[in-house]
Amino acid sequence: MEQHWDMSGKAVVITGGNSGIGLEAAVELARMGAAVTITARNPERGAAALDEVRRRSGSVVVSLVALDLSSLASVRDCAAELIETHPHIEVLINNAGAVLGERSLTEDGFESTFGGNHLGHHLLTSLLADRLIASAPARVVVVASLAHRMAWRGLSWDDLDRRGSYRSMEVYAESKLANVLFTRELAGRLVGTGVTANCCHPGPVRTGFGSSEDVHGFEQVMMAVGRPFMVSAARGAEPLVYLAASPDVEGVTGTYFSGGYFPGVRQSTPSRHARDAAAARRLWELSDTLVGVEPTN
Repeated sequence: MEQHWDMSGKAVVITGGNSGIGLEAAVELARMGAAVTITARNPERGAAALDEVRRRSGSVVVSLVALDLSSLASVRDCAAELIETHPHIEVLINNAGAVLGERSLTEDGFESTFGGNHLGHHLLTSLLADRLIASAPARVVVVASLAHRMAWRGLSWDDLDRRGSYRSMEVYAESKLANVLFTRELAGRLVGTGVTANCCHPGPVRTGFGSSEDVHGFEQVMMAVGRPFMVSAARGAEPLVYLAASPDVEGVTGTYFSGGYFPGVRQSTPSRHARDAAAARRLWELSDTLVGVEPTN
């Protein structure tokens, strides 16, 4: 990355910062002077990532908090720890995500892709909202995906738990559509607080995402075929770092950005379904109910 913005004195939290683009973003933001906190579900992988971020960035102001987005109890514990240990949080990057080859349920009974990719982040952001507002100007960055365009019919409102049928890429696409809708609604609810919310497509990134541990059959073959044409994790992290640190997007909110094969980050137009204000509000209200958050308005 060629840009270097001054992030001294700012606290950044990155979910899934133990690997892939989350780890690369953590390294870059720590190099810029930010106090970076990464989250990880696996303690051993988290500890190894913590050491790597410190070593590569040259910063010792890097910390680790446990977080399993498929567990609402874990999300609440993570938020409580962050609030206790972080007097201020200027940037929250909702990065962690997964695509799963087979249907499974979270410990709270939600379909795992929707539960981890969307509901966990919805709850975490809601619990940290007051701290972000108190730290304003602050930013929320949501890692979505171009895959949200594959949700041709919008969200499957009548079967979000996928009891009727399960096709991994279709379910993943809907979870990424949920990310974009979440960002749109969040931005609207934060107007006037000094906190902005934007989302991004990092590009087709060559990481462990969609590995054989997660997908099988046709999806696994397609991942393997496409991997040589994907960009590095460092390139994929560029939109995250840009939206977290660049003065160019100061005050910009509710917008979708894209990275990819070419250097730089560009503002893009998401799909028709992702621009549906009524769907965004419906998803927000449903998510509040599902995760047990008291409605704000």
